[in-house]
Order: sequence, then C-alpha cells, then structure tokens
Amino acid sequence: MSSFLQQFSAKFAQLNARNLDRLGELYAENVHFTDPLHEICGLAELHGYFAELYANLIVLDFAFFAFDEVREGEGYLRWIMSFRHPRLNQGQLISLEGCTMLRWNAAGKVVRHRDYFDAGALLYQHVPVVGPMIRWLHRRIA
Repeated sequence: MSSFLQQFSAKFAQLNARNLDRLGELYAENVHFTDPLHEICGLAELHGYFAELYANLIVLDFAFFAFDEVREGEGYLRWIMSFRHPRLNQGQLISLEGCTMLRWNAAGKVVRHRDYFDAGALLYQHVPVVGPMIRWLHRRIA
C-alpha cells in the first residue's frame, strides 16, 4: 500500500471551503486536473474550481478505500463521494463511487489528477425533469 496515496487521500478528505490554501501542499503549480465535466490546468485555476464547488455544496465527504501504486510516482485511489446540493435530489444526500489516477513529482506534489466516475449518477439523474427521463432510459436499456 502506498504511503503517498494514503497521505494524499487523508489530506484531500480534510479540504473544505475554509482551507483551500492547503491545495498548494498537495498539488504542483502546473497541475493538470481532469474529470468527466472539467479540464483544468494550473494550481490557481484548480483553486478557483474548488472554491466554486465548495460554495455550492451543503456537504462534501470522501471515503477512500483502495490505494494502488502501479509504479513509482503513479497510482490509483478508489473512493465514495457523498454530497448534498440544494438543487439536486431535493437537497438529499447523493453518493457516488469513483476512481482517481494520480501522478506526482519527486517533491511529492501531484502533477496529474484524473477522476473517473459516472457523470449521470453525479449530476444528470438528480436534476428535476431531466433526472426522471434518464432513469427511465436506464431502465429501458437494462
């Protein structure tokens, strides 16, 4: 088990709207962050993204449960994210499982962060009007 991945995930899970200045402890200035909805280059842009994210959420928690370093300076984290957003799922808790690929430099800062998750399960299924249509479509396909 990777001590880097464990330390990173513990620090990441402690982030909130009031301590985003800690992003610089985790990420390099030239970080490249990607998820199914965003692509961000640079620490300043990443800070802005997280500030906006936390400003719109009531709750955001990460539970990390798998740590796999595939080679020196690269590994994967598996997690469950739980969050509440006032305009999604009537403000009720939404949980989503995902995976993160990280690459870090010799200084121990992340230079590449790529999240993998189902964007529909994160967002679209919980939007009024659109959500019921997507759930109906999933049932039809299954």
